[in-house]
Amino acid sequence: MDLIQDFIHNRVLITAAAGWACAQITKTVIFCIVNKRFEPERLFGDGGMPSAHSATVTAMALTVGFTSGFSSPVFGLALMFALIVMHDAMGVRLETGKQAKLLNEMMEVFEKMSEVDLSFEDRLKEFVGHTPLQVVCGACVGLLVAALGALLF
Repeated sequence: MDLIQDFIHNRVLITAAAGWACAQITKTVIFCIVNKRFEPERLFGDGGMPSAHSATVTAMALTVGFTSGFSSPVFGLALMFALIVMHDAMGVRLETGKQAKLLNEMMEVFEKMSEVDLSFEDRLKEFVGHTPLQVVCGACVGLLVAALGALLF
């Protein structure tokens, strides 16, 4: 039972999860407004505005700083982890999404040209990375969640 209590009262875990949830809900609302349709996958999926990865790790790192001190080794570790995650979201994962989009388009062309079903039922996921703006907006969401968490706790 103590383990469950520890999880429930872990400020870093709570604010990181809240940062993720706020970004995912915001992302879904923005998607609905822009595309005029609701897609449940957006609530849990990768990619889009704002970056939930950035919101999560920013909220986590700042809460570690608020609770352990900004000069603590654990804050340094959390900050470096956050920077690596955000860099990866804009780099490798963004390029992976671009490549998936191109491959999906190529498969559609090949199917039309050959007039044969190439059994391309499962499209590659195109929403996997983030633009720099999406990462910055996600970090802002994380910052707001961490600040609110610091005020509440």
